[in-house]
Amino acid sequence: MNRIPSLPRRMSAVGAAVALACATLAPAAQAAENGKFRIGIVTFLSGAAAGPFGVPAANAAKLTVDTLNAGKLPAPYNKKGINGIEIETVIIDEAGGATKQTEEFRNLVQRQKVDAVIGYISSGDCLAIAPAAEEMKVPTVFFDCGTSKVFDTVKDPKYLFRTGLDAVVDNIAAARYIAETRPQIKSVGSIQQNYAFGQDSWSDFSLAMKQLKPETKVVSEQWPKLGQGQYGAEISALSVAAPDLVHSSFWGGDMEAMMLQGAARGLFEKRDVLLTCGDTALEHFKGQVPNGVIIGGRGPYGAFAPKNTLNDWFRPAYTAQYKESPTYPAYKMVQAILGLKAAAEKAAKSGQPSAEQIVQAFAGLKFEAPSGTVDMSRSKGHQAVQGVSYGEYQFDAKTGKASVTKVKSYAGECLMPPDGVAPADWIKAGFPGAKCN
Repeated sequence: MNRIPSLPRRMSAVGAAVALACATLAPAAQAAENGKFRIGIVTFLSGAAAGPFGVPAANAAKLTVDTLNAGKLPAPYNKKGINGIEIETVIIDEAGGATKQTEEFRNLVQRQKVDAVIGYISSGDCLAIAPAAEEMKVPTVFFDCGTSKVFDTVKDPKYLFRTGLDAVVDNIAAARYIAETRPQIKSVGSIQQNYAFGQDSWSDFSLAMKQLKPETKVVSEQWPKLGQGQYGAEISALSVAAPDLVHSSFWGGDMEAMMLQGAARGLFEKRDVLLTCGDTALEHFKGQVPNGVIIGGRGPYGAFAPKNTLNDWFRPAYTAQYKESPTYPAYKMVQAILGLKAAAEKAAKSGQPSAEQIVQAFAGLKFEAPSGTVDMSRSKGHQAVQGVSYGEYQFDAKTGKASVTKVKSYAGECLMPPDGVAPADWIKAGFPGAKCN
């Protein structure tokens, strides 16, 4: 199997480049005819997103594929590989932007001869890849990117699937959590990365707050560039506006930098902070941000994952191999791989299924993951539905460990609009048909 070696989470760009070379220079020419099921895996191996996002996802892919090939995953995934066929991976770096990733995607299909592609953290990359997946007619699974516009780009998807959730559910759940736990909040400030995911996240959250807490006023909106790194001007603007709540969909190194810089300048004193992607930094803040920061994991992942047979395998196995707990990018990568396996084995009870058979079986599929049941019931059976949880960060200085307390969970049917209904329209209408317990 072509794969990168085990990677430490905080790897250097040089180390990532070396690992990438090892992965992509493996003998690909024979792989298309070697009788294996070949999957292209795309995730950040270099740059700011590699440490907190891309490398944990790559490590989860390696662990999952190795365990599947050994036939050691719990049921219903205990059949070796896919229908007994060994899984082989080609892992490439997502760095470089949407144009480069579109070229790399075509190379995976045309030159590397992959049977399927799993990947993409950046919403910008997903928006570029979505039409290419349909054009190239290869089963393509988006495991992480959150923009709600993916299926606007491809309105009648056949080959494209997303087994993770979009920013709509993140932010409706966040607004519900605030409404239920912070009734005193009257004003909110925003700091978002200025691209599709940040824009979608703030739009959905602010619209939901207008429905759930209409008295709340927006007093500041800050839009730094993706990967900017230094946020002094934005922190100053938020401090002057003095909102009761700061909302941010920052992720990865940007999120950690913003939080440390804001804490050093007293931005978070006497006000609440909500991080929709906060789970990835749970073990890295180490008391450098205030207890009580509200964090999410973009679904029932990471610290919010339930107890079940698959999670009883995944969390200990990942922790033992990589010496840290798996965060939500790792959970979402496992979920994508298991979804592809479930679809492929539903499509054909033996042997290697065709692309046409896989996508037919994948549409509308329900399958199990370490996060619980995944229901591919939106966007004509191509978008997953799951719940979302939020809680509060707590760091224990005596033990040096962080945890999440005061957790509230919201079902997917409470958060996601009916198929064919635009998220903004659904929120503005007051969430008609939402099933919230």
